[in-house]
Amino acid sequence: METENKLGVMPVSQLVLSMTVPIMISMLAQSMYNIVDSIFVSRISEDALTAASLAYTAQMLQIAVAVGTGVGTNALVSRRMGAGDRDGANEAATTGLVLTVLSSLLFVLWGLFGSRAFIGLFTDEPAILDSGTSYLRICQLFATGIFLGTFFQRILQSVGRTMSSMCAQLAGALTNLILDPILIFGLLGCPELGIAGAAIATVIGQWVAAFMGLALLIAARREIRFVFRGFRMRRDNVKYIYKVGFPTILTQAFGSIMVALMNKTLFLFSSTAVAFFGVYFKLQSFLFMPLNGMGQGSLPVVSYNLGARRTDRIRECVRVTVRNALVLAAVATSVFLLLPETLLDAFAASDEMKAIGIPALRIICLTFPLTAVTMMCGYTISGLGSGMVNMISTALRQCVVLLPCVLLLGWLSGIRVIWFAFWIAEAAALAFALYQLRRRMAALPEG
Repeated sequence: METENKLGVMPVSQLVLSMTVPIMISMLAQSMYNIVDSIFVSRISEDALTAASLAYTAQMLQIAVAVGTGVGTNALVSRRMGAGDRDGANEAATTGLVLTVLSSLLFVLWGLFGSRAFIGLFTDEPAILDSGTSYLRICQLFATGIFLGTFFQRILQSVGRTMSSMCAQLAGALTNLILDPILIFGLLGCPELGIAGAAIATVIGQWVAAFMGLALLIAARREIRFVFRGFRMRRDNVKYIYKVGFPTILTQAFGSIMVALMNKTLFLFSSTAVAFFGVYFKLQSFLFMPLNGMGQGSLPVVSYNLGARRTDRIRECVRVTVRNALVLAAVATSVFLLLPETLLDAFAASDEMKAIGIPALRIICLTFPLTAVTMMCGYTISGLGSGMVNMISTALRQCVVLLPCVLLLGWLSGIRVIWFAFWIAEAAALAFALYQLRRRMAALPEG
């Protein structure tokens, strides 16, 4: 079985690159949905950009649940295959698919009944409230697309077909890129839909990625098949998927919570500060999405070799992923330090936004190398069967330490210094993650 040989035999440095680079590109393509939307929406007005930024916090929850379910299924499928249990791997994949569809329906209900109330938590300005509600409702009503697309891509990754996963994600991102200007500004005979057009382009792109992911899985059915005849939800499968996946859901959700509370805080200063933070969060996804892809690409390598009892390959995987993550973080830090104004200009930033954003970008980016190591530690421990460390370290860096420091620094000295809270939070998360990784690696048997 080619995939098993690849995960268990290929030299680790080569294997990590073959697994992670396509996933990194896939994750970068995923981040392009909201980046492209924001670039085009910023041409409508700053209020429209603020509205999209507020809606993005809810979209992040979609991604959190979809990714968490996919990561948990990925880990279980990889572990079953590493142990030579093909039927068990098929059963695990089918269980994950059912859980994915059920999860998406919760967001469809949210779209029907809660979109306006959610945007109203942050603002009562009519233009922002109406635009944000329109954008969010469309994205939520058709949320099953992003759930299925994410799930199919994770299953492809779990059997080593990362290039197929990448192609599915790129197809969706390219569709969104093409449709955005057409639907927003009414090109090629289409009506001018404004911010609603951005949302429609996004969901169409997500469904394109889902259908392509399914087609590629069907083509690779000799490796993984969904088996519904005689299928039943087994408690041990669901338990394992969420043992790994639920902490990942919470980990991803912390980003949404952090952005929501930061938006609430920044509205005390100005709506421009909120618009800037939305821009920053999309810009930093150029680093964090590839880092997440790197971690997710290493997860099946760790899980497979855990099942195969090859701890030597697990240790080598950690060394390779941390080194590669630091290189990526160094490049991103350099870009943010040297070109902050250029980055903001892509979003039609006003002079007021630049006054806030240029020093903020230069302060925050110095934490990128710390974050890179923290994330790789968390994903490695998730591959070993526990997502709690990833969850706790993310909670430290995005909520538990960060938000109190933001409030304290903002109260003491205003918006100019609140960005230094990121330094404190990232250092605390790194210390925790390194301690936990060393403890768990020391407990592995020599192999």
